[in-house]
Amino acid sequence: MQDLSEIHEFLGCETPAKWVENALENQGDMLLDHAHCEKKAAMTALNLINRYPQDGDLLMKMSRLAREELRHFEQVMKFIKKRKLRYTHLSASRYAAGLRDHVRKQEPGKIADLLIIGAFIEARSCERFAKIAPLLEEELGDFYLSLLKSESRHYQDYLKLASNYAKTDLDERVAFFKEKENELIVAPDTVFRFHSGPVYE
Repeated sequence: MQDLSEIHEFLGCETPAKWVENALENQGDMLLDHAHCEKKAAMTALNLINRYPQDGDLLMKMSRLAREELRHFEQVMKFIKKRKLRYTHLSASRYAAGLRDHVRKQEPGKIADLLIIGAFIEARSCERFAKIAPLLEEELGDFYLSLLKSESRHYQDYLKLASNYAKTDLDERVAFFKEKENELIVAPDTVFRFHSGPVYE
C-alpha cells in the first residue's frame, strides 16, 4: 500500500465508515459513478487547457491528466461490462458543485481556486480507493490500488499549478477549501455517490 500520510494530512478528515458501508452495499452505483467521475475529470482538464492556453506548464500537466483519466474511464467500463451493468446517466453528487460554489469570480483567484478544488477531488479519490480496495473482490480491489499513484500525482500537479497563481495566499485558500470539503464529506447525504457523504436510511 502506498504511503498516503501526505494526502491524509492535506485532507484533514477521513471518509466516514458509513460511506464505506454504503459503497460495499452499492457497488454497481459506485462503479457507474466512478466512470462518470473519470470522464468529468478528463473534461475538467480539457476545459482548463481551453480556458488558460497561455500557461505552458498547465497545458502539459492537464494534457497528461486528461489522457490518464480517459484510460481509467475505459478500465472502469470493463468492470461495468463484466458485471453486466448498463452505463447510464446518474445524478451528480453535491460534492464538486458544493466546492465550486466558493470559487472567486476574478482572476487569478478563480483559476487558483479551481486548481485547489482539483487537488481536493483527486486527493479524496485516492483516500477512498485506498480505504475500500481491501474490502472488494480481488480484481476490483487491485485495480483501485493501482490508481493510487496516478491520483496522488494528480493532486500534487493541481496543487503545484495553484501555487503559480496564488503565491501569497495559497495556504489560506487551501485551509478554506479543506473546511468546506470536510463538511461535504461528513454531512449526511440523500443519495450514494463516489464523492457523497454517508447515507443513512
